[in-house]
Amino acid sequence: MDIKSLIRDIPDFPKPGILFRDITTLLRDPQGLKATVEQLTAHCEAAGLKPDLVLGMESRGFIFGPTLAYQLGAGFIPVRKPGKLPAAIFSAEYALEYGTDRLEMHQDAIASGQTVLIVDDLIATGGTAQAAAQLVHQGGGTLIGYAFIVELLFLNGRDKLGDAPILSLVQY
Repeated sequence: MDIKSLIRDIPDFPKPGILFRDITTLLRDPQGLKATVEQLTAHCEAAGLKPDLVLGMESRGFIFGPTLAYQLGAGFIPVRKPGKLPAAIFSAEYALEYGTDRLEMHQDAIASGQTVLIVDDLIATGGTAQAAAQLVHQGGGTLIGYAFIVELLFLNGRDKLGDAPILSLVQY
């Protein structure tokens, strides 16, 4: 199935000049959602990615992360925005267009040496995924790769992510 055909373009969102790639139209399509999960799983298996844990960032990483973790026989780590996690945390800052933001993960989310796959809906500049990778390293895990639904190639986000394999289903 061509999942790219189910992704809607919204011009001038969130600000003028930006063409937003909206996956909500993909999510609402039962066959499209199923095909997306199946394709993510197949790409990970073909690349030999067998994580102990799948890490997903708030919020759309929470949609695909647990589902992919289930398919791959792995656990799931939720990474949240600041102030949302109740136990001791690691944190990592990342750059936004104007300022910075931060991601947090429980300190006990990863046991030393566990392998981790980072999953999100989209890679743009790579800042969020890079911060997630910092959390994996802080937790003592081994980053084995990244998986994204959409990759915006013109923003060169993968350049920030080092040597770990980077999988994406749809490229613009």
